[in-house]
Amino acid sequence: MIQIGNIKLKNNIFLAPMAGVTDLAFRIICDKFGAGLSYTEMVSAKALSFSDKKTRRLMETENLPTAVQIFGSESEIISQMIPKIESQGLFVDINMGCPAPKIVNNGEGSALMRDLEKAEKIIDAAVRVATKPVTVKMRAGWDEGSKNAVELARIAEKCGASAVTVHGRTREQFYSGKADREIIRKVCENVTIPVIANGDVFSAEDGASLLRETGAAAVMVGRGAQGNPWIFKQMCELFELGKVETYPSQEERINQAIDHIELMCSLKGEYIGIREARKHASWYIKGMKGAASLRNEINTATTLEQMKNTLLKMI
Repeated sequence: MIQIGNIKLKNNIFLAPMAGVTDLAFRIICDKFGAGLSYTEMVSAKALSFSDKKTRRLMETENLPTAVQIFGSESEIISQMIPKIESQGLFVDINMGCPAPKIVNNGEGSALMRDLEKAEKIIDAAVRVATKPVTVKMRAGWDEGSKNAVELARIAEKCGASAVTVHGRTREQFYSGKADREIIRKVCENVTIPVIANGDVFSAEDGASLLRETGAAAVMVGRGAQGNPWIFKQMCELFELGKVETYPSQEERINQAIDHIELMCSLKGEYIGIREARKHASWYIKGMKGAASLRNEINTATTLEQMKNTLLKMI
């Protein structure tokens, strides 16, 4: 069990926020497999202020343990949206780590690591109006020469943030190279609030070693959960039993892929659900014999029946 602010969570293994990935269907599945907390896709504070329907749908939770992740660069808008966001999830997480050019070019995401004064104003404004915990997600820094995660984490703690998440890569790295565990460890040594470690967790052993080497309070799983929700169950087993006992068969993987796609279609409708499920289907079959030859069928499927028949060829 871990506590963030006044909120107690069942474990310290979290699903990372991933744009276009961590929709409600995926979060429901990861919760079923043992994730202690899931994060929504990034929600634009500005779009939310315009009552954008698509943005509101990103925040659907079905009462799962969920943090709603917002991004923006205007402290006034973010603080005004906090009550609306809090009504949907356990707490608000402010994104200060997204490396995407379209986010950074607006002065949002990891661009805020180059303007700590603005970052402080945003965190302070959010905490002042929040009735639930506020957390902050960041990267190691903008580039190798400006790793300032420790400084930003200290600012977040001073402003009253309840926890910080540190992805061990710089913005310049995007998702290449290796995540720097040393910078995460330094953050842990310099703040008293919980630190959530993120980066390069593709197995239960990766998660265990990340916690061990950094001293972080929790581990966040991103790309390692794509097509592999079992990673949460495996990590729970390793932490509780000292060994991993769950190793899904190919048939189990295919059946779970179908369950996932059916859930997406039930929540979004078949037309949208199938098109958004294509990447998930490809992730589930990655590494299986014959997967490459089926990807074209997956990427051109337009109905649930077509998708299911294609995936069942792998059994």
